[in-house]
Amino acid sequence: MKRTEDDSNLPRAAAKTPRDLSDPEQWVDLYGNFLFKYALTRLRDPNKAEDAVQETFLAAIKGGKSFRGRSEEKYWLVGILKNKIYDDFRRRNRETSFTDLEFYSDEESDRFVTDGSGAGSWIHKLGPEVWPNYGESLDNERFWKTYHDCAGRLPEKVATVFNLREVDGLETKEICALLNISENNLWVMLHRGRMALRRCLETNWFGKL
Repeated sequence: MKRTEDDSNLPRAAAKTPRDLSDPEQWVDLYGNFLFKYALTRLRDPNKAEDAVQETFLAAIKGGKSFRGRSEEKYWLVGILKNKIYDDFRRRNRETSFTDLEFYSDEESDRFVTDGSGAGSWIHKLGPEVWPNYGESLDNERFWKTYHDCAGRLPEKVATVFNLREVDGLETKEICALLNISENNLWVMLHRGRMALRRCLETNWFGKL
């Protein structure tokens, strides 16, 4: 429609301009600690975590034009870091098998029926406890420290699967392709990881409330 003189006083819609990147020299101060903790949780090796963060910063500087300001700068960097971490998983899986499930015979085995029609089910009274006021714990900083301590005790391969599925939210097929494992192995590791994590939290947090 043609603009008239009377339209001149109407407010114009504000143009949406993409946010610019901050100075890359500030990234270490702004995001370094957050990204390092993120990488360390998944790689479980300080040197590898540090390398992944450095590679992330370098990739971000080289590919800065890909930042469109549609998300926060920090989470744009997290997306790059995720890809670096997944690249590390792929490299490792070319070198060693990811199907060595030492966790099959773990400390949880004494809680399950081993034979008969009830094989695989909980032994009476040794199953999971009801957690009191668990919702309140989610707002407690000490709870999350306990959680991270417990998660850090999981075997590396089990922790990797647990983080990819429960924290990063990857689909089953994506994880199996990334780690070169079968769906059966994936579900066994997830089950064992959840059980060990629950037992640790019952002992070190809920059992002390």
